[in-house]
Amino acid sequence: MAETILIVDDEKEIADLIEVYLNNENYHVIKFYDAKHVLDCVQHEQIDLAILDVMLPDMDGFTLCKKIREKCLFPIIMLTAKNEDMDKITGLTLGADDYITKPFNPLEVVARIKTQLRRYTRYNQHEREKEIDEINIRALQICKSNRKCNLNGKEIFLTPIEFDILWYLSERQGKVVCTEELFEQVWKEKYFDSNNTVMAHIARLREKMKEPTRKPKYVKTVWGVGYTIE
Repeated sequence: MAETILIVDDEKEIADLIEVYLNNENYHVIKFYDAKHVLDCVQHEQIDLAILDVMLPDMDGFTLCKKIREKCLFPIIMLTAKNEDMDKITGLTLGADDYITKPFNPLEVVARIKTQLRRYTRYNQHEREKEIDEINIRALQICKSNRKCNLNGKEIFLTPIEFDILWYLSERQGKVVCTEELFEQVWKEKYFDSNNTVMAHIARLREKMKEPTRKPKYVKTVWGVGYTIE
């Protein structure tokens, strides 16, 4: 799934230029030329990083940064034509993670974005693993601390491997996990192409969940790739 970058800049040429470079790196871009609908966007869209221009026609970027930070933790990079230390200090104080001065090299912007996303992803993964103990997906409830699984109000008795498979897929709900990754993360061993272990355990897991063979509601096969829980 492509990461989503929000660009807010009233200079259309600059916003469009950054978008071209990000699209070339397979990022999904949401773009605004003013701040009017930005706050509504961050509440309803899954944003991974925002690039905010300081000088916007209806709201300065510092104020917009502060308002976003009240509800969102994704990285924010500020763009400005100014090269004053006080502007940098102001942006960083209000919650920005990085600061780029115009004119800039678009490749530098892409590099800064990748750096911030790596940091955010590592931190978020650590916090997620530390904090999340229970996952609820529709009628499915999984608790990691007591390793219990309930579906439609009834407990399903899973083996340790079956539980680990279900937990790993559930943590990554909406993403496709390849067979090799699933095997190596659950079994902690190197995967070989002829290994059908994952397929066999998925089949038993579906059987215990009383999943339809052709159209399972939870653990779905993405042919030629792996498995996913939508």
